[in-house]
Parts: sequence; structure tokens; C-alpha cells
Amino acid sequence: MRFGILGPLEVRTDDGTPVDPGGPRPRALLTLLLLDAGRTVSAERLVDGLYGARPPAGAANALQSQISRLRRRLAPHTEIEATPAGYRIVTAPDTVDAHLFERLAAQGRAAAADPRQAATRLADALALWRGPALPDLPDARAEAARLEELRLSAFQDRIEAELALGGGPGLVPELRTLLAAHPLSERLYGQLMRALRADGRPAEALTVYEEARRTLADELGADPSPELTALHLELLRGAEPERPRLPVQLTRFVGREPELAHIAALLPDSRLLTLTGPGGAGKTRLAIEAAATLTGIPAPCFVELAPVTDGGRIVYAVLAALGMRDGFRSPATDVTDRLLAALEDRELLLVLDNCEHLVEDAARLASLLLSACPGVRILATSRESLGITGEVLVPVPPLPSEPAVRLFLDRARAVRPDFDGHARVADICAALDGLPLAIELAAARLRTLTPDELADRLDDRFRLLSRGDRSKAPRHRTLRAVVEWSWDLLDEEERELARRLTVFAGGASLEAVEAVCGLPYPEDVLASLVEKSFLEVSEGRYRMLETIRAFAAQEAPDLGDAHAAHFLRLAERAEPHLRGAEQLPWLARLAAERADLDTALHHLVRHDPVGALRLMGCLSWFWRLRGVHGERVSTARELLAAVGDGPPPGLEEEYVLCAINALSGAGEEPELIARVDDVLAAYRGLPGHR
Repeated sequence: MRFGILGPLEVRTDDGTPVDPGGPRPRALLTLLLLDAGRTVSAERLVDGLYGARPPAGAANALQSQISRLRRRLAPHTEIEATPAGYRIVTAPDTVDAHLFERLAAQGRAAAADPRQAATRLADALALWRGPALPDLPDARAEAARLEELRLSAFQDRIEAELALGGGPGLVPELRTLLAAHPLSERLYGQLMRALRADGRPAEALTVYEEARRTLADELGADPSPELTALHLELLRGAEPERPRLPVQLTRFVGREPELAHIAALLPDSRLLTLTGPGGAGKTRLAIEAAATLTGIPAPCFVELAPVTDGGRIVYAVLAALGMRDGFRSPATDVTDRLLAALEDRELLLVLDNCEHLVEDAARLASLLLSACPGVRILATSRESLGITGEVLVPVPPLPSEPAVRLFLDRARAVRPDFDGHARVADICAALDGLPLAIELAAARLRTLTPDELADRLDDRFRLLSRGDRSKAPRHRTLRAVVEWSWDLLDEEERELARRLTVFAGGASLEAVEAVCGLPYPEDVLASLVEKSFLEVSEGRYRMLETIRAFAAQEAPDLGDAHAAHFLRLAERAEPHLRGAEQLPWLARLAAERADLDTALHHLVRHDPVGALRLMGCLSWFWRLRGVHGERVSTARELLAAVGDGPPPGLEEEYVLCAINALSGAGEEPELIARVDDVLAAYRGLPGHR
């Protein structure tokens, strides 16, 4: 049988023969059962629906009688079953027009990428209505209102599809009728304005806006939405919707020629390129430059994701960048389907900028667009990769020395046109890790500081570089804000390891991290920090940019003792091999650890002179083989002062080596030489040392 409740109750057999269910009470009972077709409806709910909040005495028996009479009228076509919980009409939901309407309307919304199919499904759904919903069940106001709301949304979705098919002129009468019934629907006002524009009647469309403005003000005391206002401005200007464009840059593009050439070589054959690197490395500027200047690529559209805080809103940011007005879609409409429909047949380079804080949602949308829209290419910037199949990574490291200096000079001349360079510019750029943003902020300080003053104050770089471009997003105005943006993207385990890694002065191997940082199995967290551009890794060594290290060190635990103990053990392990066949690999190993060996030595001189003697003794031959022993004179003299006039027991040889290291070679130093002679004489007098 077929049942209709979208209008007066209608019951027909499969061959179209009408069936009379009886008077008002049986019709209400059947409507209640059909609202949950195929499912059990409790006796309490049926009684409430039939009699309201105050059922008469014997209502349960009366319900049984009503069920019996209804069964006889529907037999043999449809059965009503009694269950332990209530009653169930044995029929499929699609035999009831209300359920079929909801299914077809949902299919129509889901087919928004194909306006023709969407319009057909929605028209079929709306054709099921024969009048107001549930007229035979007057107490079901909430359910009737829900169905009427779905009907209005289906009308609007069908009109949206027909507008996309160019059907604007024929929709005007229907839209005016709908607006008469729903005078507060801004979506209907917008659709009517668009239909009138499509019919060549822009003046009438402007009148509709004025009508909407007055109605909203009178009824709600509110102004039209930004979307409706934007459509009004388009009509006033006679303009098409805004076209996608790239941000205009106000400074010259300096450096990054190798990266730009790399992108140019990859982009024609790759549909997803992701520029990765630390904050302030210039990924955004490089992406804009590539999109603006490279030939043979589709038209670009720039999407800024930094202000987006909810991953579900990325699609809205893309729609806005494309100049598509989203405000006229109902909340039930899938905006992703709308985006896919808009890009399905377009050739476009989508520049998704700053994906790192929404990386999973950005990856899902990118994957969907690439699979559904063959003409779309994506150039993304992120501090970590999107991690989807087909992605090609283009690392954007800090600038090498020569382009870093060129960038500094270019930006410095913007504030001091007479600036001709300075001997310390290269040192300033190196101290700032070659990060373009830090270099630009430093160059701007030449307005009030000399290069020497600037270089001398870089130990306090976060305070010094705290005045940036006021027009930039807050996270790009200061060096601290840039690093904080990256820091906030780490989880607590990553932050803790990052803090502990600041104890290393020259990078660290996995072995050193395990020994010093005191965190079990750090390799996964290290990999995560590398992926998020917080660490660099090369040949098994993890290194932190000095700017990031300075930031993370502000809350770092004191690991000086553990660090010194590890490097003392390493030096003691290496020392015997420096005189044998394995000399070259151990020289290379100690050379790689040189900065941390020096840091460990300075720590021990201050806190454990005996340990410092042992470490200096182990390193003395290494220093001479490398020709750097002259750099340790001041440290050796400081250590001799800390140890005193004589060697600790058992460390006579180490004491002598320390004294030798303290000799500068610049003329005679009788006191030191005498001390060495005394120790050597005493040393020879010891058993076994003649």
C-alpha cells in the first residue's frame, strides 16, 4: 500500500485503489503509526497522540478497539502488529510520502555538484506534497513544523540548482510567492535578487534589497547580513562576483632563486606541492612569488588559513577566496559539494597558506579536491607536510649567507637609503639563522641603531626584534610571535623534549639525546619535531635553529651535569682510538661534537674541576691534531686556578697536560714552566713512572 500524510491522509493499494481508514480517530491513529513506519510505537505515545494530556478512563481499552477496527480496514494489504512495547504498522518507510520526501531531498542536497540531478531529485521530493503536513494529527505541531521547514529548504535548494542551470527568469514568480509566506528569509531575498539580475532586471533586484532591509529592521531591528549586502554592492557596481587574486607584495623578492627554480621544475607534473620549513623562513612569500611569476601553470587563487581556527571552516575560506557567496545556502546544504561543483571543470592553482594548525583537515580537503577536480593543483605552505599520497615536499630552509646579506641590505636601505653595508652584517644574519623574517625585523632596527649596536644586542633577540609591520598578522609582527605560533602547535611531550634539547650547543645524535635528556625512547618525538620544522636532521644529527633554541631555553631544566657527564664519557672512549687505526673516524666524531665538548668543559671548570681535568686530558691530543689547541689557553688557565697549585691524586698527567695547554707560546712564561717541571719531577718519582 501507499500512504500520504503530506496533506490529508491518503491510503491507496498498490494498484491505486483508495482505502478509507475511517473517521478522525482512526485517521489520527494511522498517521501516528506511519510517522514511525516499520518501527514499534508505544501504547503511551499513541494514547497521548489520540487523547492529549488528559486521556479518558479506559483509554488503553479504547486504543485496542481502535487498532482492531483499523486492522480490518487495512486488511489484507497491510498488517498492524502488537508487540510487547506497543504497535507497529508493517510497511517500508518509502511507502509513506513523508519518509520518501526526506530521502529524496537529502539525495538532492548531496547532488549539489550536479545541478541538473539535484534539481530533478528535489522537484520529485516536493511533488509529494498535497497540502499542509499532518492535518489529521492537529496536536503534532512540532513534527509538522519540522517537515514544513524541510520543505522550505528543499524549495530553496531546488531554486539554487535551477539558478546554476540558468533558470533565473522563470523563478521570479515562485520566489515572490515564497517570500510572501516567509518574509524573514534572507536566502530567498538573495535568490530573488539573483534571479532578477539573470532576467536583466537589476533595478528590480535593488528594490528587493530595500524591501529586505526595511522588513528586517521593522521585524527584528537588524540589518541585512554581510552576504546580502555584498550582493547589493555587486548590483550597484554592475560587477561580477570578485575574482580570485594573489596578495600584492610591497617589497622586492630577494633570494630563494634555487627554491623558485625547483618549484618551477616540479609544478607542471605535480598536483600537490607543499613548502615546509620553520616559522619565518619565507614560505608564504615564496609561494606567492611562484604563483605570480611562473609560466605554464593555472590561474592562482590564494587562501589564507592562519585566521581559521576551526578545521570545518577551511572550505568556507576557499569559497570566499574564490569570490563565491556562501550566505545563500541553507545550513543543510553541503558546502563541500558546492566547492567541488565550482572547481570540477576549472583549471586552478590553489595556494593554501599556513596549513600547520589545521593540517589534518587541510589534508582531507586537499585530497578530496585533487581526486574530484582534475584541473586543480595545490601549492601549500605548512610547517609540516600534509601527509597524503602524491604530495611532493619542497623544503624551505634558512637563507645561506650571501642571499641573507642581500636581503638585509635591501631591507636596511628602505629605512636608511645611504646604508652601504657593514662588516658585521654577515654575523648578524648568521646569528639570526638566516631566517628572512628575523633579518627583515633586524634591518628595520637600523633606523635607530648602528650595526654594531644591533649585533651586540642579539643575545636578547626577542626584545630587540619586537617591532614589526603593523599591517601584518600578529604572529608575523615580532620574532617571539613567530616562534610562539610554532611552539603552540606542539604537544606537551614535544615541548618537554624541545626544552631539554637546548642543552646541546651544536646539535646532538640520538645516542646523546637518550643519554642526556632523560626521556625514554625519544626517537618518535624527535621525528615529530623534525616533521613540524622545529628541528633539522642531517646524517643522524638533530639541530635546533639558534632562535628556536633561545626561545625553548627560557623554561628548560638544568641538564648541565648530565650533558657534561655524557661528553666526558665520549672523550674518554675516543682518546685511545686517536693513536690507532681508527683515528680518522674518531677525529670526525669529535669534530662534530666540538661545540658540546667545549660547553661540557666550561661547565666542569665551574662545577667540577677534577672532571674538567679528565676531560681536558682526553681532548688535548685531539686539539693538537686539529690545530686548535691555542684556542684553549684561557680555559686551561682558568682550570689551573680552580684546581690549585698541585694535581689531585692520580691526575698528575692530566694536570701537566692542562699546564701545557695554558702555555700561550708568546714568549717565556717561567711560572707555568716551573709548575710543569715540579709536577713532572714529582710524577717521575711515583712508582712505575721512572
